[in-house]
Amino acid sequence: MAESASAQFIHCYSLHEMGSFFTFFTFSVLLVAQCCWCLTSPKKTYIVHMKHRNKPAIYPTHTDWYSANLQSFTTDSDPLLYSYTDAYNGFAASLDEEQAQELLRSEDVLGVYEETVYQLHTTRTPQFLGLERETGLWEGHTTQDLNQASHDVIVGVLDTGVWPESPSFADAGMPEIPARWRGECETGPDFSPSVCNRKLIGARSFSRGFHMASGSGAREKEPASARDRDGHGTHTASTAAGSHVGNASLLGYASGTARGMAPTARVAVYKVCWSDGCFASDILAGMDRAIQDGVDVLSLSLGGGSAPYFHDTIAVGAFAAVARGIFVSCSAGNSGPEKASLANVAPWIMTVGAGTLDRDFPAFTVLGNKKRYSGVSLYSGTGMGSEPVGLVYNKGLNQSGGICMPGSLDPGLVRGKVVVCDRGINARVEKGKVVRDAGGVGMILANTEASGEELVADSHLLPAVAVGRIVGDEIRKYASSDPNPTAVLGFRGTVLNVRPSPVVAAFSSRGPNMVTRQILKPDVIGPGVNILAGWSEAIGPSGLSDDTRKTQFNIMSGTSMSCPHISGLAALLKAAHPEWSPSAIKSALMTTAYVHDNTKSPLRDAAGGAFSTPWAHGAGHVNPHRALSPGLVYDASITDYIKFLCSLDYTPDHIQLIVKRHAVNCTRKLSDPGQLNYPSFSILFGGKRVVRYTRTLTNVGEAGSIYDVTVDAPSTVEVKVRPARLVFGKLGERKRYTVTFVSKKSGGGSGRYGFGSIMWSNAQHQVRSPVAFSWTLL
Repeated sequence: MAESASAQFIHCYSLHEMGSFFTFFTFSVLLVAQCCWCLTSPKKTYIVHMKHRNKPAIYPTHTDWYSANLQSFTTDSDPLLYSYTDAYNGFAASLDEEQAQELLRSEDVLGVYEETVYQLHTTRTPQFLGLERETGLWEGHTTQDLNQASHDVIVGVLDTGVWPESPSFADAGMPEIPARWRGECETGPDFSPSVCNRKLIGARSFSRGFHMASGSGAREKEPASARDRDGHGTHTASTAAGSHVGNASLLGYASGTARGMAPTARVAVYKVCWSDGCFASDILAGMDRAIQDGVDVLSLSLGGGSAPYFHDTIAVGAFAAVARGIFVSCSAGNSGPEKASLANVAPWIMTVGAGTLDRDFPAFTVLGNKKRYSGVSLYSGTGMGSEPVGLVYNKGLNQSGGICMPGSLDPGLVRGKVVVCDRGINARVEKGKVVRDAGGVGMILANTEASGEELVADSHLLPAVAVGRIVGDEIRKYASSDPNPTAVLGFRGTVLNVRPSPVVAAFSSRGPNMVTRQILKPDVIGPGVNILAGWSEAIGPSGLSDDTRKTQFNIMSGTSMSCPHISGLAALLKAAHPEWSPSAIKSALMTTAYVHDNTKSPLRDAAGGAFSTPWAHGAGHVNPHRALSPGLVYDASITDYIKFLCSLDYTPDHIQLIVKRHAVNCTRKLSDPGQLNYPSFSILFGGKRVVRYTRTLTNVGEAGSIYDVTVDAPSTVEVKVRPARLVFGKLGERKRYTVTFVSKKSGGGSGRYGFGSIMWSNAQHQVRSPVAFSWTLL
């Protein structure tokens, strides 16, 4: 994957290129080479799906039963790594291939799956989202009322752990921990339970899968504790529910008061990601424990690519969480702007893409030909002065000099000069280190066709400015053709009220959803570009091992950053409406999202500057004020999700793996996966001319409410909604409507897809559902 310095584990785009700790999550099976010359195959981690109800009465617990099954064919003292209770019916164990095959032959075993590895996917966002306004936040209540209600909400974050000393986890003014909380702060080699408090109420780590895959040296390299030596977990946890911190900044950038989306909610951290990745067995164990501990919201800024739901660890664990009333928010991935690049697409998960803020960090370069070009940077050093210096491009010792790979630059040609580096392959900040190590005094980081015009600000180790592809091409041409090219770099700090904003981030993964085409994903976008939040003091802001700078806050970009924004907003909705189901909360966030920027133009896509589509922004950009009072919601129960699964081409065992202890009866399955009561529509015509879906709306607003429908559709589709008016006599009343979509054309040609919306509205509320139309698979 381009620009990552090593295989890592987070949906984090900024450090995906910035340093060796972050790259977009890819869902990949850990491939262990077969040792064909060995007498026995190597041990691997396997996740075993058991027939839960088959446990003989002689075993007091399921764990005893699992251990007995394992000991019947292995002499290992303790092959059992995890025994899952709530998130999964089964266990994880260290086995060789022959043992796994033998276990699979047992009548008590439904499936045996080899370990998978998920490679890892503020001071302005509260104002940008309108959370600082005192009036109108929650009808009939004040911000203080909402903060008071939020004290009982617990946000669980599965990530790289936490830096508990961060001021973002201060508990001043927090009441006692809710009595229902069953979690704890675990002791570790570098982690004392005493660092937890009434804000950070839980911290656990899960590393058995990591240790099994990484060998005996893993424990020495990385202590098994909840402490965050990576930074990403602290950033996401503080974004979701960090306390107010005054005078926060990254080395002077983005200064102000930092706070999470739900600043008075509780935080519980589950460390499941390590230097070698996030292992499925550890993730499942973390989700299992979070469910038992009693979290209300689960936030996972990690994920994988498209896979059937029964093969997706996060989807399986999330189903168990949602069945317990827990809202699950996951990052969509950072593989945009490629189509069909989404992760975490299960309909019971909130899939979150990324957009920009109205804040930027402008920088510039002036060339010797007097042309001035704008860019961005978070460089915070003394600068390079106002005198122009020599400018060079592609002056390397080998063919990778233009990309500025380690060891590629010729010190004799770059010493004392500004170097133009093509973006791609290795980490963005690492390129600056390569330039500095070769004697260069500055860097222009120039986008290529692959990265387009999108700019991501970085905390560079030397004066450096990032520019887009068009500007980059002009600078490269000048540096290569002028006999004496020069440049000077300058930095302008922090600028607010940028227009237009938000803009959909180019890196944000896109639909369509290739696991279930009839479910539109992503669901929404949230702030995910240049987000300031808490940071681990174990590592510098660039993520590079030799970055000795220490900071309590860092600025990062990625769907990793947008996901905890939605997790925190879900905590606010849970506080305001504790009776709402996870699907009702999701519906409120989706149907109230907006699709126009601060210039009143439709949302634009940073990938090319054109208007965005629901495949990129889903229902739109979240609007917390409107979500707290949506008027109507599309609710869905666990029974509805089981009917949805029955409509897929899954075996009964595959469905049972997902739904676990819930009874599976597919005699009443949905006629089509798109019949799920979802807050959006994805219409796949294929060879059909007519697609008809029914939806049910629940009144969570005023009694006696009347809503009328408005339809927006491309000219190639006729849309009929019956009835066209819904009358709700009382709170909680449910009304059904049917939508008939009629294609006026055949597939193929330039019109392979289109977009529209269905909106129910009255004077108080607008309940909007995006619609995507497809005539072909892509």
